Amino acid sequence: MRFLFLLLAFIGLSYPGLAQELLGAKPPLDMIIRNALIVDGTGAAAFEGSVGIREGRITALGAVKESAKAELDAQGRVVAPGFIDVHTHSENICKLPEAENFLRMGVTTIVTGNCGMSRTDVAAFFKEIEKAKVSLHVGALVGHGAVREQGMGGRFIRAPTAEQLEAMKALVEQGMKDGALGMSTGLIYVPGSFAKTEEIIELAKVVARYDGVYASHMRYETSRIFSALDELTSIAREAQVRTELSHIKLSGPSAWGRADEVLAYLDKARAEGLRITHDQYAYTASSTGLRQTIPDAALEGTREDFVARVNDPARKAEIIHGMKEILSRSGRTDYSYAVIARFAADPSLNGLTIPAAAKRVRGADSLEDQIELLLDIEKRGGGSGVFHGMSEEDLRRFLKHPHTMIASDGGPRLLGEDVPHPRSYGNNARILSRYVREQKVLTLEEAVCRMTSLPAETFGMKDRGVLKPGAWADLVIFDLEKVQDMSEFNDPHHYSEGFTDVLVDGVPVIREGKLTEARPGGPLRR
Repeated sequence: MRFLFLLLAFIGLSYPGLAQELLGAKPPLDMIIRNALIVDGTGAAAFEGSVGIREGRITALGAVKESAKAELDAQGRVVAPGFIDVHTHSENICKLPEAENFLRMGVTTIVTGNCGMSRTDVAAFFKEIEKAKVSLHVGALVGHGAVREQGMGGRFIRAPTAEQLEAMKALVEQGMKDGALGMSTGLIYVPGSFAKTEEIIELAKVVARYDGVYASHMRYETSRIFSALDELTSIAREAQVRTELSHIKLSGPSAWGRADEVLAYLDKARAEGLRITHDQYAYTASSTGLRQTIPDAALEGTREDFVARVNDPARKAEIIHGMKEILSRSGRTDYSYAVIARFAADPSLNGLTIPAAAKRVRGADSLEDQIELLLDIEKRGGGSGVFHGMSEEDLRRFLKHPHTMIASDGGPRLLGEDVPHPRSYGNNARILSRYVREQKVLTLEEAVCRMTSLPAETFGMKDRGVLKPGAWADLVIFDLEKVQDMSEFNDPHHYSEGFTDVLVDGVPVIREGKLTEARPGGPLRR
């Protein structure tokens, strides 16, 4: 008996939690969040209660009577699953491992490698993320464009040879084995724009074998969108792959007003058995490279190849004609809708519209001068822009659809650098402030579902995106009346407000509005 007493005493000193369990008492929870308005991510009605957390997971929800090492009084604020942003461009996450712009709008998980652009060595990328000790979870897609570039050696205006296609399939398969969530395409970008549908189907079949997701920036988002939808559904059907339509939109005045037709097309495809979802950001402007104003054929190969084409008067005339055709098809007469976000060769132009920049550089803002400026920007290393090209009414119609997820299309941002799209700072906050609180396009529960359980289910993230016992404790606490996106197009570098606390696997990364030093995140493997 004395031996048993001494043994329990030793265990109690060395392993207090185990001693309590041997004696029939559970160890205290790591944290209890009390006085919360719980929105569990499923779309169910909010309810008042508490959340118990132990060892990174939720242990109890509602009435929590256990003791805890720490308590957090939510004071009636919303407690929801951490937001999951499935469409980001975060290949630079290791350089900005805090990803504070994401945390401060409630995002605890991101998916990078979208629009066909990614690292092709997923295992190496994940190792770098582990070494960098990032704040949030990072999932990855294998980018078709990157695979095509590596597999085809730099010349793309053709189909791959049989050997090249096998090499590309091997890259995708290795990425899936290493934990990628799927494959993305960017079919408006070189080299993806030169790929035929049959090539993409063969690669998507590899993804389907691992039950991954095929996420596509479609070939057209303009008045030709139904041709792009035909291709998207053909790939989904032939490859039997789960499919995600990236940043659903109608770009350019000539395409506006057809949101209901697009949604009806997708609903019909789903009724026929195709597994298709879509994501959307909360702005009527997009952001991408300024080279998208230039015909693809002019961009094939190296930048030196491009310069040589522009220096040839006949080829240059063809390029200019193509640029004017692109403008005309979109229903525009000039580039006043485009703003320079980043031009490393001349940062003084950042934040200016193309006509204003042409006026500054060339002394005139005619269409010809605007085109010359865009060609010069590409010759001098290229740049990125913000493009104001969507309808607010179309945005709201897409947003109301139950299969629409919320995703920023942004990335980690360094305060004060360039003049980027505000979505990287404010996307989730804008959904909650503008489209839930102010316009009531969505209910709070619907919006949270679109930012949590729907993306988690679509991308196969087990035990994430919902608040329930056993799920990982990725949590965000916010005051719906105070949530606000502070980032604006002409002044983007401001964090969102109203998010007081953010936890990743039960560890506070934002506490009482302040960034902590904790970095509990890492790779999120399929």
